[in-house]
Amino acid sequence: MSEPHSHATRRPDFGLVIVGDEILSGKRADKHMPKAIELLAARGLQLAWAEYVGDSPDRITATLARAFASGDVVFSCGGIGATPDDHTRQCAARALGAELELHPEAAALIRERMQDMAREQGIPYAPDRPDTIHRLNMGVFPKGAAIIPNPYNKIPGFTVGTVHFVPGFPVMAWPMIESVLETHYAHLFQRGAYVEKSVIVFGSMEATLTPLMEALERDHPAVKVFSLPSVDHPQYGRHIDLGVKGPPAEVEPAYADLLLGLRALNVPLGPELVRN
Repeated sequence: MSEPHSHATRRPDFGLVIVGDEILSGKRADKHMPKAIELLAARGLQLAWAEYVGDSPDRITATLARAFASGDVVFSCGGIGATPDDHTRQCAARALGAELELHPEAAALIRERMQDMAREQGIPYAPDRPDTIHRLNMGVFPKGAAIIPNPYNKIPGFTVGTVHFVPGFPVMAWPMIESVLETHYAHLFQRGAYVEKSVIVFGSMEATLTPLMEALERDHPAVKVFSLPSVDHPQYGRHIDLGVKGPPAEVEPAYADLLLGLRALNVPLGPELVRN
């Protein structure tokens, strides 16, 4: 259950679960999804889906059950602390039908962190003090989990299968996500193997462009066609960003056909855009 990098026959999608009432109430703005997109894009990968869930144990359990069943690579951010509103560790165990247990390596790292804090504060380290014992709860994971090292304060996250649990704090979560990607999923990286090419289209509607888009996807099945309309863009005003994305060798001929089709429709065109 603890192996995070089994090579499935299909290439897994990447998903993101963000836990916390503070996100859904607006007390804090989510920063994890933009960063996850950035970290994946730097490796030629894409985020396929994301879910937000508040601090409801039943909802967290159901969300994590879907994540475990998906076969996707999923990062779950938040709720792995030891306060009463942190439920993610317990919900992961419920979703798996697994027992919780104190991970010995996690316990050693947490005690090491407590020793560091005692030295910083100039006080003796008390291994049996109630607050020290309570902090060990942060190392209680579903049985069989593997730890994710935390370079910020040593208190680890954990992995079960291809679902990876990190804290909600960006300063901890982001380097942990990056480490998991580099350690376990380098075989999936596609740097330079993905490109988007599009053109700004003025004075047209998506309904008019739909037959062209359908023809492109039919004639070039390896690419995806996208249409991003805007009514109040600060630079282009009302327009449609119309393009194709996929492997560079497949995008080039598809994009050429896109331009031919647009010129046949005699619609005004603006700048052409390329995104890697």
